Amino acid sequence: MKVLFVCLGNICRSPTAEGVFRRYVEQAGLSDKITIDSASTSDWHIGKAPDPRTVAAAAKRGYDLSGLRGRQAKAEDFNEFDLILAMDNSNLSNLQAIQPADGSAELALYLPRFGISPDEVPDPYYGGEDGFELVLDMLEQASQVLLDEIKVKL
Repeated sequence: MKVLFVCLGNICRSPTAEGVFRRYVEQAGLSDKITIDSASTSDWHIGKAPDPRTVAAAAKRGYDLSGLRGRQAKAEDFNEFDLILAMDNSNLSNLQAIQPADGSAELALYLPRFGISPDEVPDPYYGGEDGFELVLDMLEQASQVLLDEIKVKL
């Protein structure tokens, strides 16, 4: 199973989703069965590390994002991944625009796909520290539901 998380810049939400889900997968002993990655819909931060505030908030909860680097989603991802999860409606639309007709990946809005509200993971980039904590709370909840679903499929 291969899962790709996508946000606008790949420096806040999607690398956090990758880091959180990766730890859940490791703790479940499924690292050899589940591939995890993150990407952006923009080309602004390709090759860059996640935002320092993202890294710090994640580190407080034991998630290590230091090795992650930004990359842009591409049409080929729709055949490489099984599940592509967008953090908000804007990124979902951007992904739909590059989705090839023969792409096999399921494309969905992350939180609603797993019955979690609100519909979007808010972008903490322009806000305060509380925004990064809120994103972590949402992604931890969604990661558990995602992992539970994948376990049933495996």
